[in-house]
Amino acid sequence: MSCASADGIDSSIDNDCADRRQAQLVAHLRARLAGCGDVAMHETHISRVLLAGADAYKLKKPVNLGFLDFSTLARRRRFAEEEVRLNRRLAPALYLGVVPITGTWEAPVLDGDGPVLEYAVHMRRFSQTALLTRQRLTPEIADALAERLAAFHAGAPVVSAAADYGTPTQVLAPMLKNFSVIRDAVAPNGQLAAQLSRLQQWTQTQYEGLAPTLAQRRIDGYVRECHGDLHRGNIAVRDGAPLIFDCIEFNPALRWIDTASELAFLLMDLMQVGETAQARRLLNGYLMHSGDYGLLAVLRFYLVYRAMVRAKVTAIGAAQHHHADARQDEALRGYVRQALACSRALMAPRIVLVCGLSGSGKTSLAAALAEHLPLIHIRSDVERKRLFALAPLARTRAQPGGGIYDADASARTYARLLSLARQCVQAGYGVLVDATFLAREQRRPFRALAAALGCAFDCLALDAPQEVLRRRVAARYSLGQDASEADLRVLAHQLELRQALTPAERARTIFVDTRKPPALDRLLPVLIGSGTAMR
Repeated sequence: MSCASADGIDSSIDNDCADRRQAQLVAHLRARLAGCGDVAMHETHISRVLLAGADAYKLKKPVNLGFLDFSTLARRRRFAEEEVRLNRRLAPALYLGVVPITGTWEAPVLDGDGPVLEYAVHMRRFSQTALLTRQRLTPEIADALAERLAAFHAGAPVVSAAADYGTPTQVLAPMLKNFSVIRDAVAPNGQLAAQLSRLQQWTQTQYEGLAPTLAQRRIDGYVRECHGDLHRGNIAVRDGAPLIFDCIEFNPALRWIDTASELAFLLMDLMQVGETAQARRLLNGYLMHSGDYGLLAVLRFYLVYRAMVRAKVTAIGAAQHHHADARQDEALRGYVRQALACSRALMAPRIVLVCGLSGSGKTSLAAALAEHLPLIHIRSDVERKRLFALAPLARTRAQPGGGIYDADASARTYARLLSLARQCVQAGYGVLVDATFLAREQRRPFRALAAALGCAFDCLALDAPQEVLRRRVAARYSLGQDASEADLRVLAHQLELRQALTPAERARTIFVDTRKPPALDRLLPVLIGSGTAMR
């Protein structure tokens, strides 16, 4: 059968034949590019990529897999243009454009004149060692990634009310499909079969309870045009900053999703390879920048889903090779185990107050604890500014006790902290509330909330000599890189207002001298408590 076509359009040609023709075209193009140096070629089930010097050229294969359709030249052009448009949101310098391939099948030309044979996405090339799959996520990159992702979600288009994307039933359908695909692919039995049944029942039960929440999040604008495939393999580190690329362009239903589902994919991927501390740091950083603490109510639901997506892909790969080798089998079982772990609360919910004057080290300690334990870190300095639509690092230069720090603003801030603490505990998470808590009336409602919710309550009271506090506050304020606006005047004001803990409060308080970094090995067992689990 000849694969020739007079107009280069292959809609009427068998896909296998069109694929062979494209493979030959790419081979000839690779040979022509080799005049400028060695050219590498990577191939997936949906694309071919040529790596030539500082450039990369990606061609979409002429395939129709149901969930994507690249079977015609017109479709490949459209989705190439979509790939560039969508990925320029997060990696504008990486995606250079769409170039036509002209000339002849034996002598193709990039970006030439004449009839178009194929289209290629033109990108800048970068080293594969830059990928997060090839290196560990550092705290600095985790922080930058949290801020970048929150800003991206905030600016992404919100789904239209007329569209079906993100409705509860549309969310559930692919979740249940994962289980049927896995069963068809590998015919599980024994322990794996029982685990899949347990997870499917858990998913169905959770859905029934969460359906109103899923619907409300859609109404509230959390279903947006996201990246859609946010895992470590699609994130690189370049020039000390995270670079997010290769979003889903071929199926809008996979990218018009709840932002919580997007975040869950990356968190699950990090946890799966043992980077749990950085996953927790990323989660808390995202919450700080986005203010979307409501996502905690659905996070475990999406974590399980994302683990099962990976399990499904692994099962499909095993089926394509007609059997699962030991590596594939362990990968499949590993993702199922991850899904089971994500379905369970890792620690009994509790409320922990982290109290102290400015400079006492509250935020540093709370951040460290939140990496060691599944606790949500809520910071008064950030939430106060959020109430006034200010960025965390905004400087108001208010007088002590004035501006956004006057009595009314402080009352509103502590009311918000209390509301967020309730929200976290009701979602099944423990919470660290990081604030000065100078007054007894600021502390009392949190103890009452813990009693009302039936969860544990602890107070960490941090302190250091005044000369140490003054030195720290002055140094931090001069750098201007922290949400706290406290200067020496503010510290003096706090010292005047501070109310001592009552005997009842002292009985439930752990006093921490922060002249030296606190010993986490002393604090962690207390916060884990009896009858709780630690990942």
